[in-house]
Amino acid sequence: MQPIHNLMEDAATAEISRSQVWQWVVSPKGILDDGRKVTVEMVRPMIAEELAKVKATVTAQGEDTATYDQAAEIFDRMSLTPEYPEFLTLPLYEAME
Repeated sequence: MQPIHNLMEDAATAEISRSQVWQWVVSPKGILDDGRKVTVEMVRPMIAEELAKVKATVTAQGEDTATYDQAAEIFDRMSLTPEYPEFLTLPLYEAME
């Protein structure tokens, strides 16, 4: 795995996070403490909510948010598919080119 903008820890954390989300969604054991099953229908709105929070912070700092939209789309695609995609970083690197 190569660092993104020299941030290896961020790339690794993103990979671990999306792998965990994928596993919770596809596994019958992906159950929350309150008994709800983790599903695509549960996670997708959460991605949108977190994206909105990040974009509000970034916008307040005067940054462009276009890459955040793209990253959220890639995270969604790589986390909420029945087949496990090999590496999250590959489409992210392609998007950066």
